[in-house]
Amino acid sequence: MNKIERLSEQAIELLKKLISIPSYSSEEDKTADLLLGALEEFGFTVHRKGNNVWTWAGEIESSKPTLMLNSHHDTVKTSSKWIKDPFTPTLENDKLFGLGSNDAGGPLVSLLAAFVYLSEKEQPYNLVFLASAEEETSGKNGVPIVLPDLGKIDLAVVGEPTSMDLAIAERGLIVLDCLSHGESGHAARAEGDNAIYKALEDIQWFRTFQFEKVSEVLGEINMTVTLIEAGSQHNVVPDECRFVVDVRPNEFYTNDEVVNIIRKHVGCEVDPRSTNLNASGISPDHSIVIKARQSGIRTYGSKTMSDQVHMTFDSVKIGPGDTHRSHTADEFIYLDEIREGIKIYIQLLNQLEI
Repeated sequence: MNKIERLSEQAIELLKKLISIPSYSSEEDKTADLLLGALEEFGFTVHRKGNNVWTWAGEIESSKPTLMLNSHHDTVKTSSKWIKDPFTPTLENDKLFGLGSNDAGGPLVSLLAAFVYLSEKEQPYNLVFLASAEEETSGKNGVPIVLPDLGKIDLAVVGEPTSMDLAIAERGLIVLDCLSHGESGHAARAEGDNAIYKALEDIQWFRTFQFEKVSEVLGEINMTVTLIEAGSQHNVVPDECRFVVDVRPNEFYTNDEVVNIIRKHVGCEVDPRSTNLNASGISPDHSIVIKARQSGIRTYGSKTMSDQVHMTFDSVKIGPGDTHRSHTADEFIYLDEIREGIKIYIQLLNQLEI
């Protein structure tokens, strides 16, 4: 058994242990303990903040750029539709079933294995591995509290189930609470100023407006009205109409820029619940994108979010597993996906010039 094969089997055994420990978002302390211990067994000096665990591959050299390998060890909560025990790793015909096996335990242990392999060779970059918490809830106690401790990051490889395709852009998210004002009155006398009609004008704008910058990989910014609420009874003209808009920016706009543009065009109040979940994108001429394409790896734009939303530096998303299995009952990953993922990570990152 060669080095990569041995690391692959160790990764699979670690994944089984991770599955057996509940690690819902903000409740990942036990899996953080496990990951910390696993990295120490490999001989690394390990750091921890909250339930985030990270380690460096050797001494940091200021003359080198820094590459970060990141994936998360929290999971969503189980649903009643699970047939198998979500916390019992179950192997059937190369399928490993269990909560978090696909999202993102498989990518996590595969990146860890690649990190161990790459750390044993002189690389043209500083290398740090981060197992992060609270990704599934975009929590404040995940990646955001660790980045200040890591210093300047030049490139991040984020492990998520992408079938080992390379996401070179990822949509952001803004949820807008909108409020249109009118004046109440009696419906029989056509009194007042109907807030619903005012809202409809803005809703039509959200439906038809096109932002100027269109992404080659993500397309246009998507805006969808998803909730609406107004009125108290049939004969009273409503003086308020509330509605919610789901906005998915592309990589050409920050969330603050999107909100400012929207406010210039609509008459309603616009209150974003958060502007922290920004879209991301990397140049198609970046060395990791070029190397990926030369290796036959498909590139694409991702509609789903990851911890990239917290990263203001270059990042890509790639990992074993299938995104369509994420958050599903009886979630699983193929063991061969993990083995192949480790090989591809190493091939892509070994001696990469950032």
